[in-house]
Amino acid sequence: MNEMLWISFALVDLCMVLVVYRFFGRVGLFGLMVFNLLLCNIQVLKTIELFGLTTTLGNILYASVFLATDMLSEFYGKKEARKGVLLGFISLVMMVGYMQLALKFIPAADDFAQPHLAALFGFMPRIAVASVIAYLVSQMHDVYAYHLVKRWTEGRHLWLRNNLSTWISQLLDSLIFCTIAFWGLFPFGVFMEILFSTYIIKLVVACLDTPFIYLARRLFASRHAVENNA
Repeated sequence: MNEMLWISFALVDLCMVLVVYRFFGRVGLFGLMVFNLLLCNIQVLKTIELFGLTTTLGNILYASVFLATDMLSEFYGKKEARKGVLLGFISLVMMVGYMQLALKFIPAADDFAQPHLAALFGFMPRIAVASVIAYLVSQMHDVYAYHLVKRWTEGRHLWLRNNLSTWISQLLDSLIFCTIAFWGLFPFGVFMEILFSTYIIKLVVACLDTPFIYLARRLFASRHAVENNA
């Protein structure tokens, strides 16, 4: 059951990247990066069983953030991609800070939301720091690696730069997040299992996004020409 839901969720989310881009262009990609990043940092608190591995639910939405970053890199260049990454970073820092502040307010006697908000957003500062640092480093590396491979291949082999940059960046993300968040909290064997399962699931979703960046290039070629010449 989980596997079918997961595959359907991944495909719908990747399709929505194209839908949002169709109607809102690069501004839509910026907005989508922020939306998916904030939402996946809530969904990451839920663990599920997939293909015999225990993983977090947020991996789907996080992988589509990489698709949006690669689309910005491909169609608008390194500067716009980095702008999207920094917008996501600032939004994530603001969400963490604002929700920690919100939890400090003393709730009314008949309030029912405080314990639920505390369960979702009262996570350890260590987890929040891990998420913010892993996001910034991996996304900035993704932009750098994407353009490096594009230069090496002289603009050919879109599938190669899309996958190679994301695979390495996702590995960096998993290593940084798991090390900061979980090192010393679990036995080494359990830590490695968490790291392995997290990366494998992200890798599968990363591979799924390749047809979508080709679709975007084919369907919206006229948009790229108009916006780049504007």
